[in-house]
Amino acid sequence: LNIPPSSSTVANRSRLLSWLATTSIGLPMHVLVLSSWRSGSSFVGQLFGQHPDVFYLMEPAWHIWMTFTESTAWRLHMAARDLIRAIFLCDMSVFDAYMKPGPRRQSSLFQWEGSRALCSPPACNVFSRDMIIPQAHCKLLCSKQPFEVVEKACRSYSHVVLKEVRFFNLQVLYPLLRDPSLNLHIVHLVRDPRAVFRSREHTTEELMTDSRIEDQPYYVMQVICQSQMEIYKAVQSLPTALRQRYMLIRYEDLVRDPLGRTDQMYKFVGLKFLPQLQTWVYNSTRGKGMGSHAFHTNARNALNVSQAWRWTLPYAKVSRLQKVCNDTMTLLGYHLVRSEQEQRNLSLDLLSLSLLMPGRDSGTYMSSTLHC
Repeated sequence: LNIPPSSSTVANRSRLLSWLATTSIGLPMHVLVLSSWRSGSSFVGQLFGQHPDVFYLMEPAWHIWMTFTESTAWRLHMAARDLIRAIFLCDMSVFDAYMKPGPRRQSSLFQWEGSRALCSPPACNVFSRDMIIPQAHCKLLCSKQPFEVVEKACRSYSHVVLKEVRFFNLQVLYPLLRDPSLNLHIVHLVRDPRAVFRSREHTTEELMTDSRIEDQPYYVMQVICQSQMEIYKAVQSLPTALRQRYMLIRYEDLVRDPLGRTDQMYKFVGLKFLPQLQTWVYNSTRGKGMGSHAFHTNARNALNVSQAWRWTLPYAKVSRLQKVCNDTMTLLGYHLVRSEQEQRNLSLDLLSLSLLMPGRDSGTYMSSTLHC
């Protein structure tokens, strides 16, 4: 799974990696939050999106998906990759192929109101850049801005962050990792498959189009688990210079220590954890609600949400799902439950402190937040 350099020689490979490292200095930081459906990626996206130094878009490849509704994620991988490359470079003309011709507004973008950058100058002058902006307020006051402000806003930020859930392997992203015009860092978010399964059951209607991968829920989970495992394994085969651009984080680690893990993610991409953001993160993870909308982030008890499958899913479903996702769960440090009693016993911690390293003996582990 190594990235092929322009020449097969070791010397040229070394020069290529050294050149990539030096040419990325001074470039904007490009961050891809890579995850699967219902894994907490909307929240992680907002952790970046609310930062005043970040231009953020949530799932821009949704426009490709809606244009080719009868196709599959695998067939659309290349188109999605090319789209996000153009957005990283702030070339928003790439959307011309996936939006209706004629005048359009920034509100033509999927979930645009979730981008603080599109609710503040230069995109919209109603709010200041350093505000935590409620999506409902932005949608009400900034929806009529012309589409041209999206590109203008993008070019005014030091960090461009995109969140996507439709990449099922890492190989399709290799050209972006070695592209000298990009400074790409990948934050790979994973979540306990049992929690993903439970969350998908509660948002079936909103995810109906995405579920066209296959209607069978266990098949969908098999696809998700297999892809997350293959992405994680593929990273281990990358050259060191490229592995350092990858960070794996488990949703469960994030909700157990939201301030600490957010600080780690910010440091990984060169952002400061500002006081107003610390307050926002604290409040966002300690609400009373459970959350139900597939694309909204609001105050909820994040720790309770992460454990909800343990008291809502029948053990028969959990047992079947564990068989489907066994290898992935073992690799990522999620312990299996062997009975309904174990499932309901919330004092039993099902999260390993470390991750199993692929390709090594079963006793070899690494920290649960992985910088390769």
